[in-house]
Amino acid sequence: MNATRPEKIEATETETVDTNLAAVTEVEAGIRDFVRNDIAYLRRPAASTTDAPPLDPSAEATVNNVNSLIQRVAGTSLAEIENLISELESLRDLLHAEGQRVQREISGYAQLSQAAMKSTRMIADNVAQWKRAADGLRNS
Repeated sequence: MNATRPEKIEATETETVDTNLAAVTEVEAGIRDFVRNDIAYLRRPAASTTDAPPLDPSAEATVNNVNSLIQRVAGTSLAEIENLISELESLRDLLHAEGQRVQREISGYAQLSQAAMKSTRMIADNVAQWKRAADGLRNS
């Protein structure tokens, strides 16, 4: 059984993990920027146009109610998305830590397996020597 040294595994693993984390962080930042830019127009006050005829008070009140409703829904959705992103980041960190733990365990098992193989070979060699010595005593 071939096993590599844990130091080499951890160095290569750390470089790969750092690269993966950088890529994930970049994607998450892009998603956040996209979501913020996508709903940014909802937060800005509506620009008044000079060409549009003035609305009657009931229509204007309805428009304001609809705008405030959209802003509340968008704000709630944004908060839920940000909560989801933070939960996903926590899970990513947990999975990363568990992945490292599993790799350490595998490395430990590989070392244990090599030690067991060496011990088994030594025992087999000693038993073979004892058998030859016993056969030599019987023949003489």
